Amino acid sequence: MRTFFLAFLGSLILAFPTFASAQDIDWQKVDSTLGREPAVSGDVHRYGFPRSDLKVTLDGVSIAPALALGGWLAFKLDHGSTMVMGDLVLLETEINPVMSKLIEGGLEVTAIHNHLLRATPATFYLHVGGHGDPVKMASTLHDALAESKTPLVAPTAAAATSSLDLDTTQIDQIIGAKGHVNAGVYQIGVARRDNITMNGMSISPAGPMGVATGINFQPTGGGKAAITGDFVLTGDEVNSVVKALRSNGIEVTAIHSHMLEEQPRLYFLHFWANDDAIKLAQGLRSAIDKTARRAN
Repeated sequence: MRTFFLAFLGSLILAFPTFASAQDIDWQKVDSTLGREPAVSGDVHRYGFPRSDLKVTLDGVSIAPALALGGWLAFKLDHGSTMVMGDLVLLETEINPVMSKLIEGGLEVTAIHNHLLRATPATFYLHVGGHGDPVKMASTLHDALAESKTPLVAPTAAAATSSLDLDTTQIDQIIGAKGHVNAGVYQIGVARRDNITMNGMSISPAGPMGVATGINFQPTGGGKAAITGDFVLTGDEVNSVVKALRSNGIEVTAIHSHMLEEQPRLYFLHFWANDDAIKLAQGLRSAIDKTARRAN
């Protein structure tokens, strides 16, 4: 009986491959393939691809990459394989060449759309997803980005700065969340309280996988700021947020999905304004209060 049990156990081990773990992944090879170091949060490795090559203006404001041109890719361990999600910032002529390389490499295109209105040149945002070997997916993503003029060499780290020409303490108090400075832009994330899942896997609403409301302030002088970002909403919240933003002089520039199979279904609402930063923070807070935000 013992011999039979050991043989049976051995056959099970051979029949079912051992699941990968975070330790099994050669992250150094992923890093070198993508040409940059990631920001690591738990089991998520997120790589930034800012379009620092572009000179984009909107209503006379020169858009900083961290305000609205920050492409990214995030890899997360998912039931023994690796999931990737991301958002690539592209010019109109770059969309289809990049898409073709993604398809050739077995990755999915989950959305293509604008975030801004009236920007020159116009920029578009291609969302990508996939599961598989992280090194192979990184190679596909690198080859796809090479079809654009996205800088593939990691930018030199900018000198650290902890302050801006904005009252960030008051902005934090109004929004109800603590922000941080990133390359001259003040960024705030507001997490939802939902349990968000993708193909049965939980995605932290406060983490780096792109499912937290993102708010960005770029100083434009005299206490003013250009703001943009995206609200992450369920369908029943969309029009309440639209009304709150418009009643506070903030433009709604896009409403769309970013993913295909998340639960609950999420909609991403993008916005724009350039006005007194405190006034805009108050308008944003009125919209945030229409959402199921996580308590601080």
